[in-house]
Amino acid sequence: MASGQMRRRLNFQVRQATDDGYGNPVSGDFATQFTVDARVMPRKGSEPIINQRLQGVQPVSITVRSSTETRQITPAWRAVDSRDATKIYNLRTAVADEKNRFIEILADDGPAT
Repeated sequence: MASGQMRRRLNFQVRQATDDGYGNPVSGDFATQFTVDARVMPRKGSEPIINQRLQGVQPVSITVRSSTETRQITPAWRAVDSRDATKIYNLRTAVADEKNRFIEILADDGPAT
């Protein structure tokens, strides 16, 4: 893949655990771990029924270069477009290619549910 195909800058974020004051960890806000160039390609969408309503879901494939940072990505993370903070990608899977040059991430366009 040519570097010119990676036209997006994505902030990869993970939810930080905070203390509730009694020594119990609770989920906090998302914090950016790193920002990398990425290719975002739409895939065939679907309309699952959520809370008895049809919800349009747009799956996307996100491709990033493999590095020590990007190999940490798990489905607990999310990606946010660095140029448009309203574009949030809920990550589903992250898999390295056969030569470990790229990480292919399946995600949904929209905030985590």
